[in-house]
Amino acid sequence: TVQKIQGVKDVNVNLLTKSMTVELDENIDNLNIDEKIIEAVNSAGYKASVFSEEKASGKEETGANLVREELKEMKNRVIWSFVFLVPLMYVSMGHMIGLPMPSFLIGHENAVSFAMVQLLLTLPIVFLNRKYFQVGFKTLFKLSPNMDTLIAIGSGAALVYGVFAIFRIGYGLGHGDMDIVNQYTHDLYFESAAMILALITLGKFLETRSKGKTSDAIAKLLNLAPKTATVMRDGKEETISVDEVVIGDVVVVRPGASIPVDGVVVEGRTSVDQSALTGESMPVEKNVGDKVHAATVNKSGYFKFKAEKVGNDTTLAQIVRLVEEAGSSKAPISKLADKISGIFVPVVIVIAIVSSIIWYALGYGFEFAMTIGISVLVISCPCALGLATPVAVMVATGQGASNGVLVKSAEALELMHSIDTMVLDKTGTITEGKPKVTDIMPFGVD
Repeated sequence: TVQKIQGVKDVNVNLLTKSMTVELDENIDNLNIDEKIIEAVNSAGYKASVFSEEKASGKEETGANLVREELKEMKNRVIWSFVFLVPLMYVSMGHMIGLPMPSFLIGHENAVSFAMVQLLLTLPIVFLNRKYFQVGFKTLFKLSPNMDTLIAIGSGAALVYGVFAIFRIGYGLGHGDMDIVNQYTHDLYFESAAMILALITLGKFLETRSKGKTSDAIAKLLNLAPKTATVMRDGKEETISVDEVVIGDVVVVRPGASIPVDGVVVEGRTSVDQSALTGESMPVEKNVGDKVHAATVNKSGYFKFKAEKVGNDTTLAQIVRLVEEAGSSKAPISKLADKISGIFVPVVIVIAIVSSIIWYALGYGFEFAMTIGISVLVISCPCALGLATPVAVMVATGQGASNGVLVKSAEALELMHSIDTMVLDKTGTITEGKPKVTDIMPFGVD
């Protein structure tokens, strides 16, 4: 939708980080382009706001909190969905494998009770997972159907058909037509509607949890830098928040403390452990005039340095940005999956309709034809084509970052399988720098 706006050159949407990067054509007047983009996103059935550095400064914390809240909410939905799903499956399927059933649910005379109990157990699951219906039908009416559309149509059709079956059972009982009662008692699909919603919510929960782990990796990187700094103000030492450090401040660092921002040593000498940034395990000597970086650790001496880079300009902040960019960049296979999932949903809906029409034309009756259509939709709807590759890329780059391995882009990650030789400069870069005894050689003594 955004791609169609005049002046937009390229658009990259990442559903995992909930971000969109828009590249504009410099030759075209882009007046009010932000508003046009937001309007386009809203018309597609989503929401958007302009990204700003002020928001971004605290976004890692808020991002982690949002993921935690989302996880908690999804966990509750999964638990309660299964609380209702288990008895529903027992009622609908239990008699098939000889499980004991309450007397008011057995026999044709109790067919309405049998159907109503299933409906009442299905409705809470539908209510808990109503989001699929809200998003699914909204995107369908906007003619940009997505995976939620398949879930909504498949589950909704099964539910509506189940309600229709209850009326037919009532009609059969009222007119003494036990064949109708028997037929429609077998044609209840409430457990299908509920099972689709419960299982997909479980899948989404596991996916969100893997996203959370990636956010944790970025949060761990950010936590390498201390939250406070000791600076010289009016000839006195003062402890302030790292966010308040400005360029030109003289920062005091004691032995064992982490360095809060990037700068140049102005007084004292020390050795600094830079392994967090460089992987080099040996401490590096620092004298007056040498550069020091945020998140590295002062090992021995007391020194002062002048702040040169603060906030989002520090080396650490740039590393975090690289990790985020790598996570949100698209691998060639991911772009292919995007293209496929773009046409996948409309194609599945068409196949479902065509299948129903063919079976109906062959004289199999409306109910049977409808169940065929529902089956096609339901079988196709859990397909996570659009999400499988981004999740893999994001988890991989996040795991790598927490182990000190930074990947430039998703494309680089995908091309890595073709590497046959890796050239490294020093062993210090790839070893831990914490020697330990591996073997003891007794030389003839036990």
